[in-house]
Amino acid sequence: MMQRTAAKYFTMSEEVWARHANPWSVWSRYSCLPLLIACLWWRDWLGMAFWPVLVVLLLWVWLNPRCFSKPRDTHNWASQAVLGEQILIYQLERVPLVHYQVIKVIITVLSVSTLVCAAGLWFQEAISTSVGALGVILSKTWFLDRMVWLYQSVTSSSIEMAARQAKT
Repeated sequence: MMQRTAAKYFTMSEEVWARHANPWSVWSRYSCLPLLIACLWWRDWLGMAFWPVLVVLLLWVWLNPRCFSKPRDTHNWASQAVLGEQILIYQLERVPLVHYQVIKVIITVLSVSTLVCAAGLWFQEAISTSVGALGVILSKTWFLDRMVWLYQSVTSSSIEMAARQAKT
């Protein structure tokens, strides 16, 4: 699965995941795509400065989940999005079937949007780049919202099961 490969590449240990569940980490990560797009868009204008800027931005993508402390609580949208993503990556057997079809649609929209944005950047075509970037941001937000729903459905069913077992 693509998410598991990304988590491995970013060396997302349990400690890093816990820190990434901090809403500051989630919300500040939204800056990554627009900054990377700007860097790639202005690559000719930046000249040789393009490479150090690109390296700093990629370093920020990697460092971001590590820069924040663990959240005091996880009763917020951003934290639950990260917790849901962990369930999808590491506990696939706990994912209710109702989520699979929607996740496939989201990943398709995200993939097409990424290709449109990349083509726009390659040819330096503003409309394709903008439409693709908007599609990536909106589909990623939709994905995170689905992860919140996934987290809440898995944890509520676990609580209900524990309550039933306590009654017996």
